Formats: sequence, C-alpha cells, structure tokens
Amino acid sequence: MALIVQKYGGSSVADVEAMKRVAKRVVDTHNAGHQVVVVVSAMGDTTDELLDTAAELTANAPKREMDILLSAGERISMALLSMAVNELGVPATAYTGAQAGIHTDSHHGKAQIIGMVPERVARAIQGGEVAIVAGFQGASKDEDTTTLGRGGSDTTAVALAAALHADVCEIYTDVDGLFSADPRIVPKAHRLRTISQEETLELAAHGAKILHLRAVEFARRFNVPLHVRSSFSEKEGTWISNAPAHPDLAGLVPEAALATSKEETVEEPIISGIAHDRSQDKITVTNVPNTPGTAARVFEIAAEVGANVDMIVQNTPVDNPSLANISFTLPEADARRTLDALEARREELGFQELRYNPNIGKLSLVGAGMRTNPGVSAKLFGALSAAGINIDLISTSEIRISVVTDLEDLDRAVQAVHTAFGLDSTESEAVVYGGTGR
Repeated sequence: MALIVQKYGGSSVADVEAMKRVAKRVVDTHNAGHQVVVVVSAMGDTTDELLDTAAELTANAPKREMDILLSAGERISMALLSMAVNELGVPATAYTGAQAGIHTDSHHGKAQIIGMVPERVARAIQGGEVAIVAGFQGASKDEDTTTLGRGGSDTTAVALAAALHADVCEIYTDVDGLFSADPRIVPKAHRLRTISQEETLELAAHGAKILHLRAVEFARRFNVPLHVRSSFSEKEGTWISNAPAHPDLAGLVPEAALATSKEETVEEPIISGIAHDRSQDKITVTNVPNTPGTAARVFEIAAEVGANVDMIVQNTPVDNPSLANISFTLPEADARRTLDALEARREELGFQELRYNPNIGKLSLVGAGMRTNPGVSAKLFGALSAAGINIDLISTSEIRISVVTDLEDLDRAVQAVHTAFGLDSTESEAVVYGGTGR
C-alpha cells in the first residue's frame, strides 16, 4: 500500500462530466489498495468569476473578505467531488484548509504555510476513506480564512504530501506532463519523462505554468516525488524527483524514472526545457551617481513596496564613468508602485529619468547538462540572431540562461531556440486537453 496525494486543477474539475471522470480515477486508485488524499482547485473559471463579481461592487475590497470569497470556489469543488466518490461506493470526506490542519500567517491573498497538522486527514485515510481537501487555503492563528496566492492548490498538495509522508504527489493538469516548451506555442514540444527538482525549480521560477515555484520548493525541501500528468488521459506523465522509487509504488512509479545518478545524467540532453514569461516589465533608472550604495538604495526602495525584482543590469557610459544606468525587470503587478516609490525619491537618488517598458518577454533556457557543455550561449544567441530577434537583457545561473526580448518577438524566439537545440519532437504534436493548465 502506498499513500498517494492527487491534486486536480480547475480544468480537471470544470463541470459535472469532468468531476465524474476525476472521481473514477480517485476510486480506481483507492481500489488498487492505496491510501488517497485529493486536493482540488475551484471549478473552471470560478475564481475569475468571483473576482469579477467583487469588482462590480468595489474597487477596494478588504483583503480578509476577499479571502473568504475566493476560498469558496475550492470548497464547492471538494464537496461535489466527495459526493461523486461516495456515489461510486467509496467513502470520502471533504475538508476545508482549516479542517485539514493547514496553518498560515496572516498575509491575506498571499499567505505562507507556517505549520501542518493534518490529523483529521490522517485519521480518515487510516480508516479507509478518501480525504478530499480544498486547495489554495488555510487558516491564520486568528482562525481567519487565508488564501495562498497563485498556484496555491499545488502548494497545498505538496505540503500535505510532505506532512503525511506520502510516497508520491500526483499533479493532474490538462497536458500530459512537463514539456520541453509550452505546447500551446511550440506544438512540436516533447514530453519530459524525468527531470530533476533543480531544473524544475528554474523552469517554474522563469515562467513555466504547470507547476508553481512554491510547490516545487516544498517538494525539494521534503523530498516528495512529483508526478505531473493529465487527468484527461491515461498516459504516464513527467517524474520530478531525485529519490529512489518506493517498493509499494510498483506499477505507478517506473523504477528508472526516480533512480537518477551522475553517471546516468551525463549523456542526457544538454537542455531540458525552455520557459517563457510575458508577465514582466522593465524599469531603467538613468544617470544615477556611480557611487557605492546607490544601487543598494534603488533596490531597498523597491523592496519597501514589496516588488519582486528579477533580472538586473547596470552599465556605465564610456564618456561619463561617474554616472550609471540601472535596468531591472519585475512583475507587471509591482511596476506602478515601484515607479511611484522611485519617483518620490528622485532627489535622494539623483537620477535623470525613469524609463518604463511593459512590452518585454523573457525566455529561459534550462538544463543541468549546460554545466559540462561549452557553446550553449553561442548557440542560443546564434538562433536568436538568425531569427532576427534582438536581446535586451541577459542573466545566467549554473543551469540557466535568460534573455529579455520584445514581447512581440517572444513566441518566435521560443520556437527558434527550441528547434536550434534539437528539442522538436519527431512524433505527434503535443495535446492540450483543456484550458490553461491550472
């Protein structure tokens, strides 16, 4: 017997027929002799619809009330799925995040999990029931409902898997796993059979939408094997783990998928995948004094307003080394308050002007094989040059190279680089069964 946590996204439970399909999969897993915990997102576009309704009432909704509102979508899903599973003859009980023992801080809308005490969930599965938990939510020490922010249901699932010492956490979505690029813009992208947690973190951090960054961080910290697969097919998905397979997962976890070693990965492809991100904007602070502490002060001001700065480039004009230009990217949601905060400190910082560019896109090339293979940068830049695509900013890590291009060139850039690195599949095109993958 294995303990399996399954998470189903909004497209997987979008309507009654989808709910029935998920219920059958849950029951089949239970009847195969496994303990099953299920985490569900809100049905289809429920969360967006709730946001739209709130916007019709107010432009400044209290964050606490918004969390109570938005958590309703997942509660609806958990109750309906529990009914569907019970209808198929398997006992199931639904739990809110608070009932499941998910404790968070009090930052409404983007709460962090600070503790997990899933006693009721553990008792349920030990008694032979399926436990169905509302994703995306928890409760603060004041017993207020909180939500975990974008990708919160992924985080809920992995956190529960870690707390319950689950053997695997299955993330069900509307594509057949992780692909070498987004199959919505690169139809010839191929499915990755296995990928390391380190590579997955880089992909998630730089735009890949199938898994949320916080969920991958949880999985790495607590060594939870992840299996990303489609709820619309029976195909094996992508395994994300550095751990050996559990013996009770025979038939569910292919041994080769979870047993990785340095010897096995040396001859793997140089590049695992390409992520892209349309949600970044660029700010340039021009002609600031090129003195110690100036850049630090710029980013202290950005931090004060909660901006999540990503790529940073500082350059000095050849004809005036006493001045510098500082460019950085950040989420578009952080841009306006960052611009306002910097403008308010213009005299203190001594800059000439702020330049704002919302029309940028980021492409990130990720692969552990880059460590031992020279020429990756040259091939990347050559592919972009051949496609007539200009590069604005560049940043690197040991297993990643990211570049910023014009937003209108981003799709072409991803397609050109994917082909240049030999990642195009020779088999049938990737299938997107549902909507956004969330």
